[in-house]
Amino acid sequence: MLTPVGNGYRVWIFHNGEESIKKGTEMAALQGFSSRVAGFNGDRTMKDRPTKESNITRLFGSNVFSDRAMKERLPKDTYRALRETIDKGAPLTLEVANVVANAMKDWAIEKGATHYTHWFQPLTGKTAEKHDSFISPTVDGGIVMEFSGKQLIQGEPDASSFPSGGLRATFEARGYTAWDCTSPAFLKEDAAGNVTLTIPTAFCSYTGEALDKKTPLLRSIEALSKQAIRVLRALGNTVSMRVTPTMGPEQEYFLIDKTYYDRRVDLITTGRTLFGAPAPKGQELEDQYFGAIKDRISAFMKDLDTELWKMGVSAKTKHNEVAPAQYEMAPVFSTINIAADHNQLVMETMQKVALRHDLVCLLHEKPFAGVNGSGKHNNWSMTTDDGSNLLDPGKTPHENEQFLLFLSALIVTVDRHADKLRAGAANTGNDLRLGANEAPPAIISIFMGEELTDILNDLAKSRKASGKGQHYLHIGADTLPQLPKDNTDRNRTSPFAFTGNKFEFRMVASSASISGPNIVLNTIVAEALDEIATRLEKAKDVNKEAAAIVRDAVNQHGRVIYNGNNYTEAWVKEAKKRGLPNISSTVEALKTMATPEAEKLFSKYKVLSKEELHSRFEVYLEKYAKDINIEAQAAIYMVKRLYVPAVIRFVDELAETCGRPKSLGTTQKSLLSKAQRLLDSATKRLEELETVLEKAQGVHEALKRAETYRDKVVPAMAVLRGDIDALETITPSELWPVPSYADMLFKL
Repeated sequence: MLTPVGNGYRVWIFHNGEESIKKGTEMAALQGFSSRVAGFNGDRTMKDRPTKESNITRLFGSNVFSDRAMKERLPKDTYRALRETIDKGAPLTLEVANVVANAMKDWAIEKGATHYTHWFQPLTGKTAEKHDSFISPTVDGGIVMEFSGKQLIQGEPDASSFPSGGLRATFEARGYTAWDCTSPAFLKEDAAGNVTLTIPTAFCSYTGEALDKKTPLLRSIEALSKQAIRVLRALGNTVSMRVTPTMGPEQEYFLIDKTYYDRRVDLITTGRTLFGAPAPKGQELEDQYFGAIKDRISAFMKDLDTELWKMGVSAKTKHNEVAPAQYEMAPVFSTINIAADHNQLVMETMQKVALRHDLVCLLHEKPFAGVNGSGKHNNWSMTTDDGSNLLDPGKTPHENEQFLLFLSALIVTVDRHADKLRAGAANTGNDLRLGANEAPPAIISIFMGEELTDILNDLAKSRKASGKGQHYLHIGADTLPQLPKDNTDRNRTSPFAFTGNKFEFRMVASSASISGPNIVLNTIVAEALDEIATRLEKAKDVNKEAAAIVRDAVNQHGRVIYNGNNYTEAWVKEAKKRGLPNISSTVEALKTMATPEAEKLFSKYKVLSKEELHSRFEVYLEKYAKDINIEAQAAIYMVKRLYVPAVIRFVDELAETCGRPKSLGTTQKSLLSKAQRLLDSATKRLEELETVLEKAQGVHEALKRAETYRDKVVPAMAVLRGDIDALETITPSELWPVPSYADMLFKL
């Protein structure tokens, strides 16, 4: 659990029913401390002034009801009881909740909060919140500020208006939010100055089914911890009491000027450009990646860091990404539940802060055709409660029995359940991105690196394995240091790469919650660890059985290991020979989660019941169809209302020019002929899109409807785009009705 520290900067003082507000900037609140440094002639005192380091350390977590805040504000008995709930899952009594709620309310009010909200993550993929004020009327016509333990523990939002896949009907509105005390409460501030106490919660139906992403994520964490501890016990580890998956999700995104965004109906309604001819320059010069950050973007990033740090999000890395106008932010690792909450905050905050700079943040996986899209690199590992990373190979990985066992679990997991991992990363945007020579292909394989692959191959053949020891990189200039080399290189084309002490699942969609793919990953790893633990517990000789487990994993599932270039056609053919699935569309991927085998897996480890699993299948199929439907309607709107009128105006001008007696005619007539031909073709293809869209809208069964949108509507949109993009290249820019790719990608 993260324990960020710091003091706030806004204090509300209540006196005799009147409110006075003392406000200041973060910097002003951090003034007035002194530092002492040791000099050659003894100690000397610096002038009283803040340092940037102290400002940041005080700022970080200042809007989080952190462990330190709880220690300071809660009675010792209450604090200990709450920690028992957080760390060990002990029941939380209403008496303890009342004390915590009162302390949390006082802390929040001191920092300017007037409202609280239960913050949850429905199946929309975004977050939801309903705000309630702390005020409670008194008999004499005044108010008091109250917040009870019951209000902290449980809320009641309307469950009927969120997607449920049949778990809730419209007339069955009751749903509950339940406080997740393992993720700290925090304050959200908006541009209007509102401050809201935000309480992370799970969301379930009146009948107990999970209606959100947090609940099954927490269940999957429990399942993985239980099986991992069994493995550790079998190996003789009696110290570790809990294993928690950890996560550091890298977030890619685009920024464009808001004036251009406001003129693009497709961006406003779908998040991506449905039309657009390529700019004269793309990413071919490779000059954007890690390039110097422009001042305007740097100002945005500075404000983003500040907002995230206040909420305890450890924003660490920021840089230009490969495509023009594309960027990346990466946090420090944290436990996977908190990482999921924080990533939702990251996406929301990026979009809010961008608007303050007259920018728009695009999180869609493929906002622009022809340049790299955006993903979310899911850096996953497992850590014990005493701080041991179970995927750390150490200096001698060939002798590290514990590491090799947990590594073998991942090999078995990915080979056996590649289809489910693909489903966890599936959405309409990712269908445009995966396999496009810019992102991992739809074929899932594991990159291990040369040294680990050699070790595993030796163990698979019962040969004595040996490591290569520490190697250094000699750069060839005396003034440069020798660099210690890691035991693996990096393979940016691999969808599931071992990168030193973690696995990087690079297929996750940039706009999606990371909860979905990690629910899958935690559960399928739990299954593999369950099998390993059972074998070890039954073994007479644990060391021999451990070696046999690793050997069997490589021999039976080693086909999934591939260290080459995943982008090549040769790999597609090789993967087919190996029998690895190549699932190219979201619809096909989702079908793998609606099988008896998937039902058995997720119900066995109590992550998702059969009903909950099928509800998600229905919800995600419906969302796929709705996404494509919105895109098709936006495309039709733009062609009819924007592009066709603009081209007709251009054609009329050309026709008038060609009809003049002194007109040269040849060039104009050729251009007129081309424009007229493309316009006629676009009109015909527009009619075809309208026809197939109407048919798709008339299909009622969820799977068939999604397949119809994929097989009929998507191709019809693509061919219509071809004509419109061709028309853009010959129509004068002053007549073209929307900003071009060159405008949006390079005018920042």
